[in-house]
Amino acid sequence: MELSLYERMRNKLIKTKDTFKVKLENVMYMGSFDDDFFEELEETLILSDLGVETSMKITEQLRSKIKETRAKTKEEVMAYLKEIIADMVRIEQKPWTTPMIILMVGVNGVGKTTTIAKLASRYKAEGKKVMVAAADTFRAAATEQLEEWSKRVGVDIIKSTKGADPSSVVFDAIGAARARKTDILICDTAGRLHNKVNLMKELEKISRIVNREGEGFTIHNLMVLDATTGQNALNQAKVFHECVEISGIVLTKLDGTSKGGIAIAIIDEMQIPIEYVGIGEKQEDLIEFDPLKFVDLLFE
Repeated sequence: MELSLYERMRNKLIKTKDTFKVKLENVMYMGSFDDDFFEELEETLILSDLGVETSMKITEQLRSKIKETRAKTKEEVMAYLKEIIADMVRIEQKPWTTPMIILMVGVNGVGKTTTIAKLASRYKAEGKKVMVAAADTFRAAATEQLEEWSKRVGVDIIKSTKGADPSSVVFDAIGAARARKTDILICDTAGRLHNKVNLMKELEKISRIVNREGEGFTIHNLMVLDATTGQNALNQAKVFHECVEISGIVLTKLDGTSKGGIAIAIIDEMQIPIEYVGIGEKQEDLIEFDPLKFVDLLFE
């Protein structure tokens, strides 16, 4: 029998789920909900990769809720904690309409190229006409890698020679997408590290080209983050968001980490929806993210 998405996600998130639940239950067994309890809870949430800001916010809201309801039992407190976190991740995700340009950003090694391939395959299966643009002209193998994926998936690719101006590749791709009546154009970009100022400026230039030339297209800036890097992923998102207004996030490698709590911190601090999560290498392992189901899994 085929597993539901919920069951597949539960099986893949075992490391995050078990770590989070065990840590929380250890805190709950302290007995009384006093200052020591809240201090311990805050530390536990931080160690579960929810980040300092988000952990403090959750702890303060829980303190108020316990005071208001005079909760006495571990079960009541756990239920309130779940409710607070669920409210935190409940943010609006606007529907994206075609024709659309997706500008993919993220540092090297997060799984950006394979995510592009998985998205292209998914959109093609939905009956969309898809094109990819190889605008990462800095990394030697980037274009070849994307070209190989485009052949496997069966979508058009616009490319140039190594070292070419990435903005010109994107410019040409938008023209080609318009001429060929493409539904979705996915543009790869170089794996810019936040300390490489020239590369961040290049990304800003690409974004300006997309905004200027993309009339009639919905523009969606999608950032790929690696869940295994925990707080570093959140820091990367903040830096990139200053450069290009990120409108959605793909969180990869969620199956291989106990740091999945970072998803809550990202949504809370960035107020940007996580649209997809990667829970494996296969095409079907890129799944649409449901934040409320994710919270259910953490507490079940």
